[in-house]
Amino acid sequence: MERIDIVERIGKKYLISNTEKGEFSYAKDNKKAKLKKELGEEFNNFYVDMRFCKDDVVILVETKTKFTQKDEKQLKAYLEAEKALHNTQKIIAILANTDDNKIKVWKNHINDECLLKNEVVLDTMEHYMSLFEINKQNDREKVLKNTYDLNELLHKKDIDEKLRSQFVGTTLLYIKNEVKKRGINHINDKLVKDLKEFWSNTNEDAIRVSIERTLSDLLDGSNNKAKKIELLQKNVLNDQKIKKLKLKDWIEILTTILTDIYKYIDTESEEGQDILNLFFIAFNKYTGKADKNQAFTPDHITDFMCRVVGVDRTKRVLDITCGSGSFLVQAMVKELSDCKRGKTEKEAKELMDKVKKDNIYGIEVEEKAYGLATTNMLIHGDGNSNIEFGSCFEKKEFIKEANPDIILMNPPYNAKPISIPEYYKNKWSKGAKEGKEDPTKGLVFIQYLSDIIKEINEEREAKNETRKEVKLAVLLPMSAAIGSKSDIKNIKEAMLENNTLEAVFTLPAEVFYPGASVSACCMVFTLGKPHQNSDGTINETFFGYFKEDGFKKKKNLGRVELFDEGGESKWKKIEEQWLDVFRNKKVVDGLSAMAKVSGEDEWLCEAYMKTDYSKLSQADFQKTLNNFLAHLVQKGDIYES
Repeated sequence: MERIDIVERIGKKYLISNTEKGEFSYAKDNKKAKLKKELGEEFNNFYVDMRFCKDDVVILVETKTKFTQKDEKQLKAYLEAEKALHNTQKIIAILANTDDNKIKVWKNHINDECLLKNEVVLDTMEHYMSLFEINKQNDREKVLKNTYDLNELLHKKDIDEKLRSQFVGTTLLYIKNEVKKRGINHINDKLVKDLKEFWSNTNEDAIRVSIERTLSDLLDGSNNKAKKIELLQKNVLNDQKIKKLKLKDWIEILTTILTDIYKYIDTESEEGQDILNLFFIAFNKYTGKADKNQAFTPDHITDFMCRVVGVDRTKRVLDITCGSGSFLVQAMVKELSDCKRGKTEKEAKELMDKVKKDNIYGIEVEEKAYGLATTNMLIHGDGNSNIEFGSCFEKKEFIKEANPDIILMNPPYNAKPISIPEYYKNKWSKGAKEGKEDPTKGLVFIQYLSDIIKEINEEREAKNETRKEVKLAVLLPMSAAIGSKSDIKNIKEAMLENNTLEAVFTLPAEVFYPGASVSACCMVFTLGKPHQNSDGTINETFFGYFKEDGFKKKKNLGRVELFDEGGESKWKKIEEQWLDVFRNKKVVDGLSAMAKVSGEDEWLCEAYMKTDYSKLSQADFQKTLNNFLAHLVQKGDIYES
């Protein structure tokens, strides 16, 4: 990058030079003596290539054809000189290559801790000034602990558990808006005092109206805005128990959310977005569900599935049974983060606006879950406008208009047949059509999507356009992978006619705890690409036995993430291993396998992988014997006496 380009990018009006060559000399105006006194030694590095200044922020730029560690020491000397002469300045130090666009950026000090690894593109003075704004500090552990305490508080206030997640979500949006209106980035004692005084001078009705107005403003331009407001009124604000809250109750709840939750989440950071999602998911665990088997997908599993199918800022993502929006939020957070990669702040913002407007699509049929999805997306920075209310089976045109590149979903496993189109039920075995629940265990939903992608491709071929391939990652019960009944086998065979089964991952036994107790697997398809190639060869499928994810059940908290002695997340290491063996199609005994399968076969790793005998112990042998003995006792083949 040439000098003139660097000056124009950061801002020519902020450039401060005091030499004829345009450099800045720290030896100018007889400052050598002061430098020696302040630094305690002779100072020999006088000329930094570029120095920019605005208010109390200084940017130092040193250019090299290809910077080295020696150059870092030189830049560090300039930074120390800057501190010695101007000890109140905030400093950004930059090394910039002149033969390419590579840069390294530090904040206040030149060391590994102060290296800003995400700053890889030269940006404006205003952007670098924003790096010194005081933001909230992320604290995952405090948020999770305080979430449990907040739930207890709402229980004492007699807020129905079915309302709590939606109530807390909309209340958090209101608080976020009140803080933003005051132009404050840090939750301090003064802000808390000011807000408590503000709330004390109002009343219960006014607070409810303010929450509704906040949501209404946030939903401007959103599809189905009237329906979303109606559901907020119906399911939250007009609930009798919420209307009974006194002003002191409101102040206690609002203050608790402000000081115990929002204070510890920097929503502008990727980590903060993750914590926000954890908070929302944690509250969903306390929420009464329309179906006792309804399963909210854990955050770390949605993260893994997004990475498996390659979510990035270029992909349009769809979930036709989106529930509270976990998959959509995870996809949006990943896409927004990707928008910053290799882009200036201005460029990133334009890409982020496009992601929120054009890349996230969802459908949800259950009212409370639909309200949760809307709120969840708003909390994470919008992206809610393309979420539709209704049955996915009645939204074919919406799905086609969404034109997805990726589909992520966790369909209902026990859907009532009445909700499923006759076209699919007519293919079911005798009696299943009048049964109480979907005999395909959720497979009918992916068959429906397969048919839509097939229809899209037929339309594209008629226009001489290239076929569309869509990545689908779906959570299904193990019974859908191993079921021997015709209703399941028929769909499996039909899926392989037009689509490729890329992978099946066996997941931890209690992955949905404390929700549904079903054992689940994740299937990955490429829709629109037949499993059998045009030359007759069959694509192999990857199978992963991913039973250990580094989480453990804890009372009142569900399954929680474990950390090693060094404070590193066990899950993060496990996730990298899972992705490595999948992407590189590695066969590891006890962990993975590759196999050619048909609709007649079992679609689980257990049927194909080899046992890793090196990990077996006497305890495993004894456990197997105990389980077999218990089985015999249960069957009545033997008796305890």
